[in-house]
Amino acid sequence: AGELARADALAAQAEHLAAGTALTDARQRLDAARARWVQLTGLTAAPDLVADAVPEPTAEPSMSSHPELQSATQATELAQRRVELMRHSRRDAPELTIGVRQDHAGSGASSEGSVVVGLRLPFGGDARNRPLESAALAELDVAQTRLQRLRERLESDVALAREAVRAAEVQREAGTTRARLLRERAELIGKSFDVGETPLPDLLRALAAAAEADAALARHTAALGLARARLQQALGLLP
Repeated sequence: AGELARADALAAQAEHLAAGTALTDARQRLDAARARWVQLTGLTAAPDLVADAVPEPTAEPSMSSHPELQSATQATELAQRRVELMRHSRRDAPELTIGVRQDHAGSGASSEGSVVVGLRLPFGGDARNRPLESAALAELDVAQTRLQRLRERLESDVALAREAVRAAEVQREAGTTRARLLRERAELIGKSFDVGETPLPDLLRALAAAAEADAALARHTAALGLARARLQQALGLLP
């Protein structure tokens, strides 16, 4: 019995040292993450990861509200208006000129003033403006192509983001169940250890498994929040 107690004590010390090493490593990673946070945002206060978690969206906005899509749509509409303008003004506008002329009949005679009105009707403007119309049509074609490709890319990004959210939700649900089961198992083994039915190494392994499951659940929760944030980004929503 004395040797068993010593063995249990050595096992507990070993687990304590391993936990201390893991804690030191976790603190170093936390300090590095805080330094990157300050460098990125300029904020010294760390965010509350639970309060700032991205909630589950109740309703997704229309794709037409995406800023990139709105900009491309406006560019296409502008190109369309330019084409319509060129088609309605193929010829140059007529020019009306008004002037004053002074006529002198001879030496000593008084001068007579008259108003001169001129009307200029340009010809050949259609041929001169045809290249401008062709350029406007080419610009419209480019704008429409860009709009279509952008819409296809955004639809693909949103579909992939939705699938990532669904996968993250499944993983978190499984992680929640696993963490709950392992916590219950650790509690049962702890009770068994208290009455002397279970050795210490088994209890330590059960506690370690439960702690690992809790850590995995935290990672799954963070991954789900990231997936939802990326879905909002794909939809064009501000974070």
